[in-house]
Amino acid sequence: MRTKLKNVQTIVIKVGTNTLTHSNGKMNLKSMEKLVREISELSNEGKKVILVTSGAVGVGLGKLNLAKKPKTLAARQVLASVGQCELMHIYSKLFSEYGITVGQILLTRDVTENPAKAENAYNTFKGLLDMGIVPIVNENDAISTDQLAIVDTFGDNDTLSAMVAKLVEADLLIILSNIDGLYDKDPNQNQDAHIIETVTDVDDEIQSYASDLISSLGKGGMKTKLSAAKTCMENNIIMAIINGQNMKNISRLIDGENIGTLFMKKK
Repeated sequence: MRTKLKNVQTIVIKVGTNTLTHSNGKMNLKSMEKLVREISELSNEGKKVILVTSGAVGVGLGKLNLAKKPKTLAARQVLASVGQCELMHIYSKLFSEYGITVGQILLTRDVTENPAKAENAYNTFKGLLDMGIVPIVNENDAISTDQLAIVDTFGDNDTLSAMVAKLVEADLLIILSNIDGLYDKDPNQNQDAHIIETVTDVDDEIQSYASDLISSLGKGGMKTKLSAAKTCMENNIIMAIINGQNMKNISRLIDGENIGTLFMKKK
């Protein structure tokens, strides 16, 4: 089953706040450099890669030297505006070292739900990918009322990454996490937790494995990742959850190694 991954052509990679930033909100440059190198290598192999990135609010927090995330929507949107500029500046600089140009796409939920807007977004993605440009996607936090709401239903761009994968008809969505994949128990609380290597149906049993734990800087938990997996599987897109603490896991996964959790609908 995993040997199919060697043949994927269009890949969406989602990286979260935990991977991009330190606990104080400052950017984890080593992690970003390794991520960019992996994506650049895939691009050089002829694969089309889209990066869905979180971290704008977290980076804004660090940039403005604030101790904790503010509670009001307006204040969070200020952080997102500052942080997004900083993120793109670093990404552009890092990718340029490998001769790769990047393009920014900021989306809101209505873009993927409105057919005309979705078509325009698809054409933009296609144009960028056809020119060998790596699209870097984030939710438009500075104007969105979903992602930054106190009661959040969008997740740490997990759902957005699945929507992008569906929109561009990707072959594979890779979600980089701070754990190795989906476990039958919370591995942080249970030493006897076992990783689920392959999921062919996100049923009630699989849903029961999801933890409600989320990070202080990010907003995604395993439940949002399983929701993303359902979207992918409904659209015949393979999805994988792997540990982003080692960026080489990206190429290892695509080479067919048995790492992480693979979500693939039975044919």
